[in-house]
Amino acid sequence: MFLNNIRVLDLSRVLAGPLAASILADLGAEVIKVERPGSGDETRGWGPPFAGGEAAYFMSANRGKKSITLDILRGKNVLHKLIEKSDILLHNFLPDSQKKLGLTYEEVKKINPSIIWASISGFGPDSSRPGYDIIIQALSGLMSITGEPEGEPMKVGVAITDVLTAYTAVYTILAALLRREREGTGCRIDVSLMDTTLFSLVNIAYNYLIGGIIPERMGNQHPNIVPYQLFKAKDDYLIIGVGNDTQWKKFVELLGREELRDTKFSTNKKRLEHRSEVVAIIQDEIKKRNAACWIKKLEELKIPASRVLNVAEATENFGNPGGLIEKISHPAAGNIRVMRNPALFDGKRLNVKKHPPLLGENTLEILKSLGYKRDEIEKMKLEGII
Repeated sequence: MFLNNIRVLDLSRVLAGPLAASILADLGAEVIKVERPGSGDETRGWGPPFAGGEAAYFMSANRGKKSITLDILRGKNVLHKLIEKSDILLHNFLPDSQKKLGLTYEEVKKINPSIIWASISGFGPDSSRPGYDIIIQALSGLMSITGEPEGEPMKVGVAITDVLTAYTAVYTILAALLRREREGTGCRIDVSLMDTTLFSLVNIAYNYLIGGIIPERMGNQHPNIVPYQLFKAKDDYLIIGVGNDTQWKKFVELLGREELRDTKFSTNKKRLEHRSEVVAIIQDEIKKRNAACWIKKLEELKIPASRVLNVAEATENFGNPGGLIEKISHPAAGNIRVMRNPALFDGKRLNVKKHPPLLGENTLEILKSLGYKRDEIEKMKLEGII
């Protein structure tokens, strides 16, 4: 595959780093996950649900990897050998821990000059403040724009700052690999949850940067498009997104409300100026029919509309038919369903090459590949290094 013969040393924990490393495994890299002897990555215990004693949370971010248990402070010789034989080192240690463990970029570069050293932090490379998704959502402004106008600030339903940071780390690492191939040089990469989340505010941030507008919570409404939101039908909720003025004309004909033909609603700019009035008229009409009826009519007019599906409905309706879900064998859990990488390459999805590893499942294999003899391995076991 694309990253065959590329080795990733994954020293990260929890979500952003492990997810980034898992995506690199999807692309063909050999990913070695280094975990604490005895306990491993803390997300192994973040359940229920569990499968074969492994938390679903851990499985979501660690497919395709090998696992070695290693006390990296006491087992520095092993760690250095792993660094020597790796192309990418991925971690989320704070600056003090990097120095204590001998894992600063300057020190790692001495061991392997061509390595791509990728650090994920909460607030940037020089900050000692740990990053937690909910704190980043609060400090980045994301929570301030999420939720109902009269309600409390609300976080996004998944740890979105970690997920976005994982994606940022992946494309940055791939760019560094390309540069190394062309120029033969290693690279220091620093990616932070805060920077990534601010960048991901896109038009919301630019509404402030360009227009000086401080966005507020708008519930399910859109700051720049009307109507583009949730409405309550006779029996259920539905989403309607009128994305342009051509769609608006069709929408007005469908609703049959004479007052919507007024020129003060004819363009999106005007509808933004009269948001409350136009939304109230639409809602008054939408509540008269069932959601399925509206969705059928809107889809016929090619106006975006949908029910709000739960996770089970969404997964079964779109994940399974689209080939995103794959059934794989796990040594402790039996057959489990996992997500494939969402990208299509030449029209095909990448298969998951390996199950999320058991703690230390590949320790012996990896140590032998580094040249350690059986008696040396047994000694490290007795000393609790592995």
